[in-house]
Amino acid sequence: MGQPISVLETTVVGDVLMIDTDRSITGQDGSGFGSAAEAAEAATFPGELAGRLFSADDAVAGVFVASNQVVVERTGGWDDATTAAAESIVANFFVFYG
Repeated sequence: MGQPISVLETTVVGDVLMIDTDRSITGQDGSGFGSAAEAAEAATFPGELAGRLFSADDAVAGVFVASNQVVVERTGGWDDATTAAAESIVANFFVFYG
C-alpha cells in the first residue's frame, strides 16, 4: 500500500543535499528540524520523514521539508552511498508494505 515518491533531481552543495520530488509532502508551509528529538515531537508527515533521516545517519544535522523538496544537512558532506540512502528514505516514505 502506498506509492513510491519519484526523486526528480538531487543536488549537493557542500554539506547540504536537496532532493526534489514529484509529490508534495507538506502543504505550502515548510517544516524544519534540528534533531531527531525535535522531529519526534511533531505529529506530522515532515516530522516522521525527518525522524527517519536522522535515525538512518548520525551525521544528519538538520532537515527541512518544503512542499516537494527535502533539504538535508549532513556534517562531513555527502558521498554516493549517503546520497543514495537519503534518496531511498524519501522515495519510500509513503510505502507501507514492501
